[in-house]
Amino acid sequence: MRRLSPLEPLVMLGTVVQWLILAMATGALVGTGCSVFLGALFKTEGHLYDAPWWVIAVLLPLGGLANGLLLYYAWEKRRGSLHDEPIVAVNEQAGRMPFSTLWVKPVAALVTLGCGGSAGKEGPCSHIGASVAAGVGQVLRLNAELRKRLVACGVSAGFASVFGTPIAGAIYGVEMLAIGRIRHDFLFPGIVAGVTAFVVSRWWGVPYPEFQIAFEARFTLLLFLKTVLVGVLCGLAALLFVELLRAVRAAFAWLHRRTGLWPPLSPVLGGVLVAALALVAPVDFLGLSLPVMDRALAGEAVPTLGFLWKALLVALTLGSGFYGGIVTPQFVIGAVAGSAAAPWLGLAPAQGAAVGMVAVVAAASNTPVAALIMGVELFGAGSIWYVAGACVAAYLMIGHRSVYPAQHLAYAKSAWIVAAPDEPLLRWWREVVLAPWRARRQRRRGP
Repeated sequence: MRRLSPLEPLVMLGTVVQWLILAMATGALVGTGCSVFLGALFKTEGHLYDAPWWVIAVLLPLGGLANGLLLYYAWEKRRGSLHDEPIVAVNEQAGRMPFSTLWVKPVAALVTLGCGGSAGKEGPCSHIGASVAAGVGQVLRLNAELRKRLVACGVSAGFASVFGTPIAGAIYGVEMLAIGRIRHDFLFPGIVAGVTAFVVSRWWGVPYPEFQIAFEARFTLLLFLKTVLVGVLCGLAALLFVELLRAVRAAFAWLHRRTGLWPPLSPVLGGVLVAALALVAPVDFLGLSLPVMDRALAGEAVPTLGFLWKALLVALTLGSGFYGGIVTPQFVIGAVAGSAAAPWLGLAPAQGAAVGMVAVVAAASNTPVAALIMGVELFGAGSIWYVAGACVAAYLMIGHRSVYPAQHLAYAKSAWIVAAPDEPLLRWWREVVLAPWRARRQRRRGP
């Protein structure tokens, strides 16, 4: 190392140039692919808010059948041994993903959202980003470490393209890999890819919203503490959402084991349940529900229990086997929950909605840094003090739960909790949380 140290600046300059080329090329490809998907989505989603209930009741089971057939025959039967979840690709598959099934999930998401399923739009874009990046890595025959970084920056590009937040998107693609750790060597590729994808998507005509949320010009401790309380409440709302999603998935898995239900029929049943819930739930919580979020951020009245309706609808949609994103619902849940809590704390509803929107993302996705920066990119630099306290409070309140079961647990969130470094979250839950509980219950029952 001593003999190489004079050359280190040249090596690092080469690294910067290398990632400028690789990440910009990847970001441009991902931005173009995501723009095509978003263009199709804007033409198919959001047409059912004024439709009669019987139309929704017909379309949802049909959409469930289309999802089931697509995911079973075109994806499950053809993807081979590789998983196509970006977190698994980076953490366990050395940056490899199946490329031949890239089109399946974006098409399935269009069907889900077009028929009224309650889900998000970023999942297909992160899937496109990761798959395209993995394909670039394989074509260029990059080594395993470079492929992992490229897949992560592909995910960053996908998120930046969807939400118009290139820096937050870049960090989200890195921070989502493990709870409690951000790999700094992934940041530069992610930022370059995210900014490139955002610019390319905007050039293709993808519209991005602009929000004007008034926070106090001078920092006040009282307002900071109020937003921390909003973060605590939104952390609990995120916990409820994650547990509902887990419970629905477990229920459908149990149903498959007990009845041998043909897999493509699972989302059909989910579609029937979502349609039944739509009889009592406000219909604008179907689909992306962006109009509800926009009303909350504008300070307008939204249903007090709207976050619960959205959580239930998303859990039934995604838990039964429909495909769609999982982050946009977090935005809606957070904005509605924050707006509902704000008057009780003496906050403006728009302020509560803005803080809650990113706080739920910080909690449910375990990405507090990305959520904080997202708040700044969306709501301006004046929000940073208030968004920061809410995001970290929500991140702690949800504990070690996640909408991404494949996440690794790098560090526990509390010194009172023990976790082995880099342990998969799902395995940690089974061995540390569930196994002792089951053992105690068995001892109480006796032999």
